This record gives sequence, C-alpha cells and structure tokens, in this order.
Amino acid sequence: MIKRSGSAVWSGGIKDGKGSISTQSGVLDNTQYGFNTRFENGPGTNPEELIGAAHAGCFTMALSGQLGEAGMTAQKLMTTATVSLDKTDDGFTISAVHLNLVATIPGANQEAFEAAVLRAKNNCPVSKLLNAAITLDARLEEE
Repeated sequence: MIKRSGSAVWSGGIKDGKGSISTQSGVLDNTQYGFNTRFENGPGTNPEELIGAAHAGCFTMALSGQLGEAGMTAQKLMTTATVSLDKTDDGFTISAVHLNLVATIPGANQEAFEAAVLRAKNNCPVSKLLNAAITLDARLEEE
C-alpha cells in the first residue's frame, strides 16, 4: 500500500483567515490559500484546482497505460480537469469534474482510443475517489 500526505494550517475566520497547504514531497510548501483564492481570484491555490490537477494527472497517466495495452503510444496527451464548485442549501459541493483531453497519437485507431479513454476515466484512482472510504481521527489540543 502506498500512502501520500498533504497538510493544511488555517488561522482566523472563514473570510478573514489565512491558510497554507503543504505536500509530503515538498512540491507545495506552505502554499497560501484562503477565501479570496477559493471564491475570488486572489493569489494562491485552492482545493478545487488541486483536485483538478490531481485528476488530470491521474487520468492522463492511466490513459497512457491503457493506450500501451492497446498497442498505442502517445506523442502527447494534454488534459484539463475543470472542477465545478456549486452553492447548495447545505453549503458548497463539488458537483462535477469535466475532463478535456487533447491527444496526439500517431497511427491511432479511433475505436481503440475511445475504449482506452473510457477505461482510464472510469478506473484512475482519482476518478474513483468519491467512492473511497473516508476515515477521520480528530484531536482537540489545549493551547
């Protein structure tokens, strides 16, 4: 089993507070996020664009594997994942992710390509994420 981690630190209220996100690899190291980066266009990142990048990366890598199994090798696969965050009666929800793929594959068979794309979309780990078991440990510390 492979385990990877990310972490977040937040201080203050929802609108005036500030946070930072870090990854185990150090690629993100105390990267700024906050209300203005999530709901406006402030500098920094936000959870939805990170999910989009993760989904695009996962799907594109999975597609490369599926293409290989079908005897095709991509010259270039470029995927954009657009994550929709919608306001609902209960707050906010990620309602959809739209994957947009542009592929350059010399000698590709259209039918085999479409089958590989569908298998990658349905089977990459991030696509399956919403079906994942979510566990939680919570600890409140004294100041």
